[in-house]
Amino acid sequence: MISLGIEGSANKIGVGIIQHPTKSGPAIVLANIRHTHITPPGEGFLLSDTAKHHREWATKLVRDALTEAKITVADIDCICYTKGYIKCEPTY
Repeated sequence: MISLGIEGSANKIGVGIIQHPTKSGPAIVLANIRHTHITPPGEGFLLSDTAKHHREWATKLVRDALTEAKITVADIDCICYTKGYIKCEPTY
């Protein structure tokens, strides 16, 4: 089984591809690529800017990870990802 994972829960977005050759054997990392949204010193990062960064980089990182892993989309058995942003309303 080959899994593609996408993580973008903070200012970094990452794409990894893992091969699981057997149910009990160790996984093999085929690709692990990331890109970080850099903000000016002392400013921190805003959710809207981070989301824009992730949208701009997601497709490129997936393509680069597939190339590095030497596989195609057809080889992917499973896609894993971090959950999206949940808007929380204040309770006061």
